[in-house]
Amino acid sequence: MRWWHPADVGAATRGWLAGLGAAARLFFRLIMLAGPTLRRFRLVGEQLHFLGNYSLAIIAVSGLFVGFVLGLQGYYTLQRYGASSALGLLVALSLVRELGPVVSALLFAGRAGTSLTAEIGLMRAGEQITAMEMMAIDPVRRILAPRFWAGVIALPLLSAVFSAVGILGGWVVGVVLIGVDEGSFWGQMQGGVDVLADVGNGVVKSIVFALTVTFVALLQGYSAKPTPEGVSRATTRTVVVASLAVLGLDFLLTAMMFSL
Repeated sequence: MRWWHPADVGAATRGWLAGLGAAARLFFRLIMLAGPTLRRFRLVGEQLHFLGNYSLAIIAVSGLFVGFVLGLQGYYTLQRYGASSALGLLVALSLVRELGPVVSALLFAGRAGTSLTAEIGLMRAGEQITAMEMMAIDPVRRILAPRFWAGVIALPLLSAVFSAVGILGGWVVGVVLIGVDEGSFWGQMQGGVDVLADVGNGVVKSIVFALTVTFVALLQGYSAKPTPEGVSRATTRTVVVASLAVLGLDFLLTAMMFSL
């Protein structure tokens, strides 16, 4: 059995801190490139189509089935207490506060995040990024920044679609199939959902998740080893790291929002 030498631990810690510092520099540089990138919106629009439109189907279908499940589970739970008329409020709050932003971010990481990592990683493996650097073209400004801001724009919109379709799914199950009063379904929802406290918190979460998932995907692709195995490992790391980051940030944001 081989024991770790203190020098090995120090080298590993130094390498981890160096990687963390490089990631922080890249993140702040992408933030500072917001103005120049959005002024060239054609590049952002192309990536917005690639990330948003191609993820719309899985987001909408998933939101519909999540709404179906919420409608069923919510009805049978509320029925025990004679509060089945509050089904619309339960479905709406569950979606706009938690499930909409979180599930959308997880699906976005699996669909769009992996494609971003694979695309950037293949550019690295094919030496396209190196060639751009040799031609004095900044790959961060030309390649990473448009994709980063397209992801930041796309995910909150997809989260809104997820929540809207999920509420529609809850209405189909609760009102059309089970027979909950339609006026109570929509009336309690409108009276109980606060725009700032509920919808606003969900929007904030979706923006934070968009920044996190898109940056993780780009970072893993940009720092991937230029081999097929390196690209595949980077793609796997994107899903794992982005998913864990979304769940951890969801807990922190929820705790902060409810404590204010």
